[in-house]
Amino acid sequence: MLVLTKKVGESVVIDGGIEGFVLENNGHQVRLGFNAPEEIVVVRSELLARQNTEQPRRP
Repeated sequence: MLVLTKKVGESVVIDGGIEGFVLENNGHQVRLGFNAPEEIVVVRSELLARQNTEQPRRP
């Protein structure tokens, strides 16, 4: 795991095509923004976890 300290307005580039920005820090929350190629899916981890635990619906 790579741990970084970044300030608002700074960014990190991952694999040359995904860029993550620190947009805002209000002390309790940090707002992040991501630019990625269209073929890369970016999903919040809590939505991915929920998606993995839901049972498939039957028609």
